[in-house]
Amino acid sequence: MKRGTSAVRRLAPWLAAISLAAPYTLAQETTQPTSQADFGQCIGQLKDRALKEGVSPEVAQNVLDQVTFLDRVIELDRRQPEFTTTFADYLNRRVNEARIDKGRELLNTHAELLAKVSRETGVPAPYLVAFWGLETNFGSYFGKMSVPSALATLACDPRRSDYFSGELISALRIIDEGAIAPEQMEGSWAGAMGHVQFMPSVFLRYAVDADNDGKRDLWNSIPDAMMSAGNFLQSLGWNGDYRWGREVQLPPGFDYSLAGLKRERTLSEWRKLDVRDAFGKPLPQAAVDAALLVPAGHEGPAFLVYHNFHVIMGWNRSEYYALAVGHLADRIAGAGGLQNPPPEDLPRLSREDIEALQAALNQRGYDSGEPDGILGPATRSAIRDFQKDQKRIADGYPDPGLFEALDIKLQGTEAS
Repeated sequence: MKRGTSAVRRLAPWLAAISLAAPYTLAQETTQPTSQADFGQCIGQLKDRALKEGVSPEVAQNVLDQVTFLDRVIELDRRQPEFTTTFADYLNRRVNEARIDKGRELLNTHAELLAKVSRETGVPAPYLVAFWGLETNFGSYFGKMSVPSALATLACDPRRSDYFSGELISALRIIDEGAIAPEQMEGSWAGAMGHVQFMPSVFLRYAVDADNDGKRDLWNSIPDAMMSAGNFLQSLGWNGDYRWGREVQLPPGFDYSLAGLKRERTLSEWRKLDVRDAFGKPLPQAAVDAALLVPAGHEGPAFLVYHNFHVIMGWNRSEYYALAVGHLADRIAGAGGLQNPPPEDLPRLSREDIEALQAALNQRGYDSGEPDGILGPATRSAIRDFQKDQKRIADGYPDPGLFEALDIKLQGTEAS
């Protein structure tokens, strides 16, 4: 575990960004359909590819002859959030008492199954239930989109044709193996499916027939879904000897430039910097790598995250998501809430607010890069430098006081 994150970091972006199917691409052959004839031509090309890659003629023809172009899918793919989400809003929506109680109930209901998955994959039961809760609210909502039509729509759109063409072929293979009937293959607008929202390519590689009924069914079989989730996490490098991370306390005057996923130190090194656990006790003397995250700035909680945090991000690249999975797993296992919950009164900032912030920092000589409305590493670094020069706590977080100091009037902020 000491230096074990490199393999996960290499694997996770690959899983998230490219198809696990064959390398044939339609990226240069398709244009966004402007008529049913255009869409039909694209589907014809996809049908030829499917047949070349071994999908049965019956499935390739019957399924692709029935798909339709879904304008709603393109709309959702293009949509950019108007406001950034605060950590408090994100966490409180996903880790609430109702979900914690339901998670604990299901932990008991499926104790035997979850224990088996844990033995075989090394992933503790509370994490499996936490993923289940965040992905589909424990199977209560899988999505209502036709997966073949959604993926065909995205495959015939040039923006990410290569990736979604591969996912469509993978979906056809799933139908071909008899896992599910095409009319029952429903999921998210982007093609994620079943209790744990696997993309088709991930399904093909990691889905498991745990109940031995002859098919891998992530829609109707909880055993298949839980074992598949454990199998996927194990493949990403889950280390069953460690947790995801922990809440910590930071000392007065802490140097927040040490925060960030790429700035790992051992627990022993963090201890020397007087970082303590959530209850104020010294950290253990251990050569375990950990990175510090402060998702709500200096007024909110701080976390040291370990190797398994990177594994969680192999499932979903959002730091907020990974923190929510880890915290929900802890709560399901019986832990209490955060000792320092994130402040709930911070505004949600619009992209225009962030662009104005970036422009103001650049004008004052603090390089935040080209203003793009995205709060990335360069912008946070520029914020820290400005905060230091202003004798403020340099946590890199864009709180309202920062905008006031830069004489920026927030445009359309909303409370979280």
